[in-house]
Amino acid sequence: MKTQEIARRWVDFFVSKGHTAVPSASLVSADPSLLFTVAGMVPFIPYLTAREEAPYSRATSVQKCIRTGDIEEVGKTARHGTFFQMCGNFSFGDYFKKEAIHFAWELLTSSLEDGGYGLDKERLWVTVYEDGDEKDTEARRIWEDEIGMPAERVVGTGKEDNYWNTGQPGPGGPCSEIYYDRGPAYGMEGGPAVDETRYVEIWNLVFMQYRLSAVRSKTDFDVAGELPKRNIDTGLGLERLAMILQGVENMYETDQVRPVLDKAAELASVTYTSTEDPADPNHATDVRLRMIADHIRSSLMLISDQVTPGNEGRGYVLRRLIRRAVRAMRLMGVDSEVLPELLPVSRDAMKGVYPEVEADFDRIARIAYAEERAFRRTIASGTIRLDEALGHAKEEGKNLSGDDAFALHDTYGFPIDLTLEIAAEAGLSVDEPRFRELMNEQRTRAQKDAKAKKAGHADLSVYNKLAEAGNVHFTGYDTLEGESSIRGIIRDGQLVPFAEQGQEIDLVLNETPFYAESGGQAGDSGLITGDGFVLEVTDVQAPVKGLNVHKVVVREGELPAEALVRTQVDAMRRRSGEQAHSATHLVHAALRELLGPTATQAGSFNKAGYLRFDFSWAEALSAAARSEVEEVVNLAITSNYQVVTNEMALSEAKKLGAMSLFGEKYSNDVRVVEMNGDWSRELCGGTHVDTTARIGQLTLLSEASVGSGNRRVEALVGMEAFRHGAAERALVSELSGLFRVPSSQVSERVNDTVAKLKAAEKQIAELKSQAMLAQSAALLEKVVTIGSTRLLAHNAGAIDSADALRTMALDLRGKLGSEAAVIVLIGVANGRPLVLAVTNDEARANGFKAGALVRTATGVLGGGGGGKDDMAQGGGQDVSALPAALRGVRDGAAAGA
Repeated sequence: MKTQEIARRWVDFFVSKGHTAVPSASLVSADPSLLFTVAGMVPFIPYLTAREEAPYSRATSVQKCIRTGDIEEVGKTARHGTFFQMCGNFSFGDYFKKEAIHFAWELLTSSLEDGGYGLDKERLWVTVYEDGDEKDTEARRIWEDEIGMPAERVVGTGKEDNYWNTGQPGPGGPCSEIYYDRGPAYGMEGGPAVDETRYVEIWNLVFMQYRLSAVRSKTDFDVAGELPKRNIDTGLGLERLAMILQGVENMYETDQVRPVLDKAAELASVTYTSTEDPADPNHATDVRLRMIADHIRSSLMLISDQVTPGNEGRGYVLRRLIRRAVRAMRLMGVDSEVLPELLPVSRDAMKGVYPEVEADFDRIARIAYAEERAFRRTIASGTIRLDEALGHAKEEGKNLSGDDAFALHDTYGFPIDLTLEIAAEAGLSVDEPRFRELMNEQRTRAQKDAKAKKAGHADLSVYNKLAEAGNVHFTGYDTLEGESSIRGIIRDGQLVPFAEQGQEIDLVLNETPFYAESGGQAGDSGLITGDGFVLEVTDVQAPVKGLNVHKVVVREGELPAEALVRTQVDAMRRRSGEQAHSATHLVHAALRELLGPTATQAGSFNKAGYLRFDFSWAEALSAAARSEVEEVVNLAITSNYQVVTNEMALSEAKKLGAMSLFGEKYSNDVRVVEMNGDWSRELCGGTHVDTTARIGQLTLLSEASVGSGNRRVEALVGMEAFRHGAAERALVSELSGLFRVPSSQVSERVNDTVAKLKAAEKQIAELKSQAMLAQSAALLEKVVTIGSTRLLAHNAGAIDSADALRTMALDLRGKLGSEAAVIVLIGVANGRPLVLAVTNDEARANGFKAGALVRTATGVLGGGGGGKDDMAQGGGQDVSALPAALRGVRDGAAAGA
């Protein structure tokens, strides 16, 4: 049975049982604490935890999921894969254990003709929760008395395996897992407690019936009582069931994955043998093939859900998946580009269930192929440097330093996981703690502000409690001021009865005109006042949906929790922000008009006078294209289109073709913002100008890459755009005066001047080089003989670059002819010492290596370097140590002679 058919039967069965079919959510989770959707129940968490009212009492889905925590194990066993699909059925206060168990049994064991999966009842085992005196006797009774499962195939297990909770206070409850016996060929008899290779878990039924408190660990918590509404959350692994129904050994051999594996084997001219035995000589190749098939599919699905390769977060995960697959192919001898061969195969295998991978394949392929090309360049440049570093480490009997690993990452973009793999293949380890330390130092400043903002909402329990009173009523679409009462004052994560002057707090009101940051629009600022107090609002966030949380500094007086307040948004800042937000929509529309429908939004941020817009596109925009985008936007501004906002059902908005940000979670009722009809029609909850002319003007500042397959434009709007233009006009006017030409000729005169400067610099460099070469004859008199080798260690003084040292060193080596010769030169460029060493064949035969000589010198100079045995270079920090460095080279050479 094909995977697509298994999924169809699942949905059809539960729809026949009164469930609402819910399409798969994006792999990009709406939960800010998760990088990806890691389980089928993730999109339903707000309903299962009662943070939001479920729009249905029963639901079913086939959910795309990604887990990468055990990426190193992918391909080694049948159980580890990064992308997988979870079939789920859910009840929100409707049915419970009895129905859930009966539904599972009916679907699994009904005949194929009756729409079931036709599994042999005698090969099914189940587990129920039994931990000491705590036993789920109800579940056992249903399985044994109502289903007829023999008692010996109903196994009791404890909290570790059969009790679910979120890891924090909230809902929890026992589980019941269903296993399939694959037969004696796969292991020992005795049930899942004995062998989980033979007995494969296919379905987990979670019975959420208790309210937990004081959750100390997965197995240590207090039960506060029964939930007012009991829920059902079940998950069946689609790939695991496909493995059973298709009679294959593991998930990699199922119909959605095997075609990629076979194509990879064909490209590498190897044979897949399906072994999982590490002692088998084919094991390494089989693991690589399985890993490639998994990673290619995962990459296809991630890019389909608008993830693009990058160096952080989701982008880094995708980059790692692509690069691991490409490198595995290289290890099997395939050096040509492989994604153009493998990705279309995965597309064809997945398009039956996910037609979007075919419809969007041009964009997906453009991003993936660009990443492979970039990785090939990285390998070409970084591998040389890594091989040198590994060679030096082996010479010195050490492992690869964290500093070298960091330099590879920082300078060449060489990923640490690849460094670890190549080092391991060379029999060396890497100082990972030092690498992580350097990475953290690099990130600290850049992430400081973002971390501070996120840290304020790390523990959401107090915000969830305040959200129980309902959504904060937002009045900011219609007014910028008003009156309200206080719902809660939060300081240091706790509700407090008052706040004093100078304190920074989070404040929740029952209604507010202050916009909370979302949809790319920055939060408002302004003042909140009342009898005896003045509060400055510095930011507004929404840590929980529907709860606007004001970041506040108490400037005057004391704020009691029972106070009534007056709210006043900073009107100038809000209006300027609205200009930027509306202009963001115009930029999106202009890009789609000029580049085509695949130039879709990948993120945005706008604040007073400024906007940043990311979009899916693999190539840089030409200067002409940038100008055209700017012109189209400004034409739309001067056309003074009405900005029309309508509220409607999400389904209606989609029928109208309203653009949405992929992966964003929308409620059933949405706001649709239009400018010039369907030219710009987007789902948007932000605030906007009423006509486009109020934007004033837009000036594009830049266009650049922000990761493979993504571009970013930045722009100024309104008065900020005007000020930027005025500053540029003033600069042109100043240059016009300096060059004494009309402004129209400034560019030509600047280009002429730059060309003359470059010519002069080139001439000066040539003269300096000639002067240095002229010194060669005199320098030969300073050559000393050590054993049978001629050595020159010389301070060349001030130089322009390492090229000058290289030219002189090669000239000197040539003049020494066939004699064994070593030249070590040190010069100072831009206040820092540079070292260059060269040797000839005869000197290397005597044991002299350029790399070792450079490391001797740079060690004294407080730096580092390296290279090959015939030529190497490096640098240092301490100019005053030049004489000592030269002595060190001479002494080292003498000792080694």
